[in-house]
Amino acid sequence: MRGRWAQGLEPRMFCWVIKDRLAASERPGGFSRNHRKIRRQEELIWLHQQGFTRVVSLLDSPHNLRAYDEAAIPCEQVPLGRPDELPIRLHIIFETIARRLDDPKEKLLLHHEEFGDRLVGVIAGYLLYSELIPEGPPAIMVAERLTGRELGATGREIVAATVDAGLVRSRKV
Repeated sequence: MRGRWAQGLEPRMFCWVIKDRLAASERPGGFSRNHRKIRRQEELIWLHQQGFTRVVSLLDSPHNLRAYDEAAIPCEQVPLGRPDELPIRLHIIFETIARRLDDPKEKLLLHHEEFGDRLVGVIAGYLLYSELIPEGPPAIMVAERLTGRELGATGREIVAATVDAGLVRSRKV
């Protein structure tokens, strides 16, 4: 491959959560009826070219897992699940991200089906969990600024579940 094709295509709604370590985007290739295999391939090329070492999928379904394998990009599927499962699911999601980021060589892409409230809520929750931001309202504000999206009720529910469950990373000393 040469030229533009070799560079791939940046995933839609791509943004950095932690510069050069953790990014978020819409599912590579798009979501639901907008999903395009060719676009997915182009976006996976871009992720590979940018040095991403792993994709963390929040989808309940196994969409794209085979494509990540074919593109030689390791993937972990940690479903967000239903609202009544949030405290348990969020702890697993946050710990998966944190454990991977403990390795300074890891560079992660976090995605959900679309770039919406659920994904932005997880971003804000992770900022709380990792103690990068100390409280819910500032975490919401930072997540909104990072993503350029206002957090709605569903995302705020995720942040509230993070706070209510006391989800904070326990540091090993």
